[in-house]
Amino acid sequence: MGRSLNAGRLHRHDQAAGLRALFGPSEARLVPLVANPHLRSHPILLERLCSALSEHGARLLVIDAADTSPEPHELCEVDLGACIERLGPRVHYLAARGLPRRHVDTRGSAQGWLAAVEAAAAPVDLVLLHATARDMTRLIGARDARPVLMCGVDHASLTDAYASIKLLAQRLALRSFDLLVSEDGRPQRAAAAAARLADTADVFLGAVQRSYAAVDCRQPAQAALPQALRQLAHDQRTRAPHATDPAPGPLVQAALSGADQPPRIPF
Repeated sequence: MGRSLNAGRLHRHDQAAGLRALFGPSEARLVPLVANPHLRSHPILLERLCSALSEHGARLLVIDAADTSPEPHELCEVDLGACIERLGPRVHYLAARGLPRRHVDTRGSAQGWLAAVEAAAAPVDLVLLHATARDMTRLIGARDARPVLMCGVDHASLTDAYASIKLLAQRLALRSFDLLVSEDGRPQRAAAAAARLADTADVFLGAVQRSYAAVDCRQPAQAALPQALRQLAHDQRTRAPHATDPAPGPLVQAALSGADQPPRIPF
């Protein structure tokens, strides 16, 4: 009888430990990269951000769940760990298109699925989650995160980036973000686009654009990363949990004060 009781207590203890590991808070820093369907160069921006985040030995898990991402492996419903690819010594990758919406609970949340992916992966320092703003609202919940938006210098991608900020602000009260701009060889236009997005988000949503980095996606993969991108990644890696974000960085301030403004975006 004693052995049975002890075995029962041990079983309950192990089960509780497993549940805590599955649904408890993750030690890895979450970096949400909001998908933009109007941005053709988003795979390059994703790759460059991965390179910047994984600098200095950081271990990175990329969960690629955007609507333009690859289809998930057929074993994803059975063995998540077996579907996580190793792309390098510090980068792991999961193709997860559509998976967050398949695993929502009765409250419309997919946080349990995200926790399951993190538990199935090798220990990492950062989780880069690439998904639409709608799926982000189901995945992030109350976790501490500062989203990274993407856009180009065109009207459609700027409008989509603003719509994503609005959705995240309304549903998750996230009002601080970083921005990656695909400059297409037009750095002044990229600075103006970042300034317009920062201004519009501030005026209409009370949201703050902390920093932005312009990336020339025509450059070869071996080209040096822009310093602004390195700084953005460093800030994401080292940001204190639940820290109060200070005023916008010098790049955003310079853009707001000195860049030529494109026509106002009618959101």
